[in-house]
Amino acid sequence: MTHLSMLFPSPSRLLLAATTRALMASALGLFCLGAAAQVTTVSGLESLEAFVKNTKSGRASFTQVVTSPPRDGQTAKTKTSSGSFEFLRPNRFKFIYKKPFDQSIVSDGQTLWLHDVDLNQVTSRKLNQVLQGTPAAVIAAAADIKALQADFTLVPQPDKGGLEWVQATPKTKDGQVQSITVGFRETGKGSELAVLEILDSFGQRSLMTFSNFEINPALGAAGFQFKPPAGADLIRQ
Repeated sequence: MTHLSMLFPSPSRLLLAATTRALMASALGLFCLGAAAQVTTVSGLESLEAFVKNTKSGRASFTQVVTSPPRDGQTAKTKTSSGSFEFLRPNRFKFIYKKPFDQSIVSDGQTLWLHDVDLNQVTSRKLNQVLQGTPAAVIAAAADIKALQADFTLVPQPDKGGLEWVQATPKTKDGQVQSITVGFRETGKGSELAVLEILDSFGQRSLMTFSNFEINPALGAAGFQFKPPAGADLIRQ
């Protein structure tokens, strides 16, 4: 089972069932300047600002590893999933999980759809009721950096692993997401989303690593529409 609750904590039946099965759930890096190869370092906050400003759409593959804290002397447990990710600012995005189970999160800009194929369930919620303080708000939904700063405390972190890092802490204290840390890498086309690390209030840590990231691919709003499959159990919240 995948780890949807790490992206959108929710008390819905779909998410509670999936959690039971598997704890479900820029262009500004290091820059060579001319023949002297002078290096200029910028912060992760500047990379995030460039990413939000200049990357209006994106597409990538991802691998997600969720680590649960050890309990009763047992070692920490990990679960791995993978899939694809697309977004179109503002507020349209989708995470499509393919391994080990088929699940999806889709936002059409107004409604958030959660689809679990194995459970044959679809949950829909108004996007404005669930987006605030979530990882999707940081990397895919915000129209500009000011919108993010209204909901998150943004703090640049030290460069590590060739990436620029920034930590986003939700300003709301009643959410399940404790912190979100994002890593960007410099490419010739701009700041590229590389890593997303999510820590929740239960001590679970989710590490999403993105590959084959495409900056500003031609994506249309129609690609983010979702229609519940015939026969699926539809839960509206």
